[in-house]
Amino acid sequence: MSELTERTIFEHAEALRKKEYSSVQLTQAYLEQIDKKDKTIGAYITVTADRAIESAKAFDEGRCSDSEISPLAGIPCGIKDNMCTKGIKTTCASKMLGGYIPPYSAHVVEKLEKSGAVILGKLNMDEFAMGSTTENSAFKVCRNPLDTDRVPGGSSGGSAAAVAAREAVYTLGSDTGGSIRQPASFCGVVGMKPTYGSVSRYGLVAFASSLDQIGPITSTVLDNALVLNAIVGHDKRDATSVKRVYNDFTADIKNGVKGMKIGVPEEFFGEGISDDVRKAVLAATDTYRALGAELVSVSMPSIDYALSAYYVISSAEASSNLARFDGVRYGYRCDDYSNIDELYRKSRSEGFGSEVKKRIMLGTFALSSGYYDAYYKKALQVRSLVRKDFDEAFGKCDFIISPVAPTVAYKIGEKTGDSLQMYMGDAYSVPVNIAGIPALTLPCGIGEGGMPVGMQLIGPAFSEGLLYRAGFAFESTGKRG
Repeated sequence: MSELTERTIFEHAEALRKKEYSSVQLTQAYLEQIDKKDKTIGAYITVTADRAIESAKAFDEGRCSDSEISPLAGIPCGIKDNMCTKGIKTTCASKMLGGYIPPYSAHVVEKLEKSGAVILGKLNMDEFAMGSTTENSAFKVCRNPLDTDRVPGGSSGGSAAAVAAREAVYTLGSDTGGSIRQPASFCGVVGMKPTYGSVSRYGLVAFASSLDQIGPITSTVLDNALVLNAIVGHDKRDATSVKRVYNDFTADIKNGVKGMKIGVPEEFFGEGISDDVRKAVLAATDTYRALGAELVSVSMPSIDYALSAYYVISSAEASSNLARFDGVRYGYRCDDYSNIDELYRKSRSEGFGSEVKKRIMLGTFALSSGYYDAYYKKALQVRSLVRKDFDEAFGKCDFIISPVAPTVAYKIGEKTGDSLQMYMGDAYSVPVNIAGIPALTLPCGIGEGGMPVGMQLIGPAFSEGLLYRAGFAFESTGKRG
């Protein structure tokens, strides 16, 4: 049944409806794929085989409440390991939470389970979602299935790698500064960072609360829209959740881009971008012109400052959010200590990895007395400028096209010794999080070493339907690479 793992959500849903095969057969095919491939790739931290089979049996026996209306019913998926899953270990890829089993599930997990989804397990990531390579996991390095000598991206590297390796039909990731889009780009799959507040963060272990957003990773644009349909919506348990009506994201997906205006920001194609990425994304703009869209030039002058502002804001919020892991109330506790201060210090020193500790220290400094105005307050002012630039750009166009990352996936270990170089790789992705707007990533060509190049389509708040429509139009040309 290995051929089953090559199919999409849409194809599986139709086949299950016609009873061409069962959910149990489908789930077993993916579990076999995990068993065969994941020792090399390292996409999963925890595989819940028995639980997955039971969920599949429930679908086959007609015991799933929404199975008749959800296209996700009976279909296997994976969940990034920073989303709480009741009764299933949730580690955030950290020694600090190495044995934590939540007593509740995240809102998105509840919604998937209600839809009859089959959860295969929890996916590898950079520790506490801090990183761009999934080399910062406390348990194992995740590898790119397209070239196992290269990184899959991060922090949702396991989520993207699992889809690319056909170890899950779809996955959920989280995106704080590009952590869905960059790994999707590196692995040649489709990722959506939704509008901030459209998907509940309840049960997501927080990194930077004003930036974090959950979204889907899939093999096709249509599949991505189907998953977002299932997880979007208001949740009273999340104070930032937006109460509004969300229309079916697939309703207009085949209507094309004729007459649309696409913004091309010159700042995203300047110094620092590799020639292969620039060429592939600009070729995509030519494809859109051929499909009937109009290209317009837009300017984003504040983008030069967005990356610095992001690392101040995200690190400051991380410092605050991770203060709860102290060895007393939450998280890893050291074995040898003589007083409470030593317990606190040693537990955090031993429980957190180097990248997490680096960002905690940076954030604590930015929030400290005498430096708050110079760093954090100024970063918030830059945030306002970035939002203003996007608002002005969207006054001239329907959506913006840009690279996701300045390069294709690079070799494992290549950038671990140079944090600044690694952080610069987020330059095109973090402005979206700062502004709180949606962005869809999909493959648009092939670059160095035969690795995929991803582009991102960026739209105003709550324009996910339009972005899916534009992404589907491009994907339908067969020019993914």
